[in-house]
Amino acid sequence: MKTLQRTIEFTGKDFVMPDPFPNKPVLVNDSLIEESIPNFTVEIANSKHVFWVKEICDVTLSSAIARGTGISGRSPELLESKIRKGEAIIAFTSEGKWAGFSFISSWENGQYVSNSGLIVAPEFRHTGLAKTIKRKIFELSRQKYPDAKIFSLTTGLAVMKMNHELGFEPVTYSELTSDEVFWENCKSCVNCPILMSKERKNCLCTAMLYDPKH
Repeated sequence: MKTLQRTIEFTGKDFVMPDPFPNKPVLVNDSLIEESIPNFTVEIANSKHVFWVKEICDVTLSSAIARGTGISGRSPELLESKIRKGEAIIAFTSEGKWAGFSFISSWENGQYVSNSGLIVAPEFRHTGLAKTIKRKIFELSRQKYPDAKIFSLTTGLAVMKMNHELGFEPVTYSELTSDEVFWENCKSCVNCPILMSKERKNCLCTAMLYDPKH
């Protein structure tokens, strides 16, 4: 005796299949979504933040040593002055732990402004905090010196990308400030002999400039 079998058509039907890797990271636009990103407060620094100067200096120095790159002189006295003048951006976690920092300096009577010292505490890197600080320090520069050309010297690809997104363009060193005090700060950098051997025309850092007129 033959059994009548019915043919079932599966074409065009969707089926929910079990996920063989239920705990894998989720990818969106080739980027990992962080399961838990801390909440940060990013604000203009003031006198109550002077307490953090030593930690900022220590983390900045250790980070430069770990990367094997140069760093210009940033004394505790300089950072304290920037903080008291409201010329710095500082970041904290919701628990009050220091997380990041950056500051600005003006040159040639405000014709130029440098964005410098961007640093994020190691445990908070890859959270997007650096990008937030970079945007805030740029906004602070535009607020205090709306007509100034803003520049940045860096060896970091990530900083170059952030600068580009804000409208910075790569330039030669001749388009930066000629203020001797600015270049004096480079003497504490391990790459200073390269800079001086090239008559300050270039070095390992990439120069980037934002011109408000453009």
